[in-house]
Amino acid sequence: MNKIIVQLALVIFISSIFSLTAQAAEKFKPFILASNNAGDFTKKIASTRSALVKAGFEIAGEYSPYKGAHIIVVTNDLLKKAAATNPRAGYIVAQRVALTLLNNKIQVSYTNPVYMAAAYRVKTDLGPVNSQLGKALGHKQMFGPAEGLTLKEAGKYHYLFGMEYFTDPVSLAEHPNKKIANKIVEKNLADNKGGAFKVYRIDIPGTKQTLFGVGMKTPKGKTNSPMDDKFIMSEIDFKPLRSTAHLPYELLVKGGKVEALHARFRIAINFPDLSMMGANSFMNIMATPDAINETLTEVAGGSYEEY
Repeated sequence: MNKIIVQLALVIFISSIFSLTAQAAEKFKPFILASNNAGDFTKKIASTRSALVKAGFEIAGEYSPYKGAHIIVVTNDLLKKAAATNPRAGYIVAQRVALTLLNNKIQVSYTNPVYMAAAYRVKTDLGPVNSQLGKALGHKQMFGPAEGLTLKEAGKYHYLFGMEYFTDPVSLAEHPNKKIANKIVEKNLADNKGGAFKVYRIDIPGTKQTLFGVGMKTPKGKTNSPMDDKFIMSEIDFKPLRSTAHLPYELLVKGGKVEALHARFRIAINFPDLSMMGANSFMNIMATPDAINETLTEVAGGSYEEY
């Protein structure tokens, strides 16, 4: 009997090793397509919102960055717990659900929690959140880059030599404490500083972290500002399946300090196969990373320095 138990334990152990090895080699992509069907756009937004709430998600905020696009930002208890696991884990607390009207069909998609956890170096298994979103909205396929990245590759990702990693955020500002930092950010977003506005705010329980979602629009009197959501996506989001859930950008309050992922990382982690030059390339948005960083610095109440 003991011999059988030992053999059974050995089989289970070997199976788990193979399972972990397979997952390590598996390729993941930043977005998941839930559905792509004809329908009424306004009604689909409402039904998607309802399905998310019914599935136990909390809607943190939503907006329409441009015509034919609507984004709903959600969180839940598991995401909040994951966001509390380290002082910079706050970025994972928000998952983005997008509806995009294209060719008379509505693409419903969402960020891949497992991919994002790896990219943001969060160790919590967010497979249950992935399943929860899939049950609520559907799960047809992952999409984004042609090949995808392994979780290890996503965790160590940067676009090119010399460009930023997750560990190279932009320090936007520093204030005496979290309360003052949040107050300044709230006011500047309400005042549309630099063309920015608030999409959502999530305070992470048990931590000094608050994550703000920031929409960006060309300020009045200017044209085609490189930080404008519509401008950016018109240049880089060109594939048949749209990556609308890339938006909005974030800034993270950590106590009195305010930071953001460097835009060269934040864009590239969702578009890792975007070409450097040519049509629909990084070259076409060359001024965008600094423009985003500058706008977020203004929102944070800091003094901008080009990175």
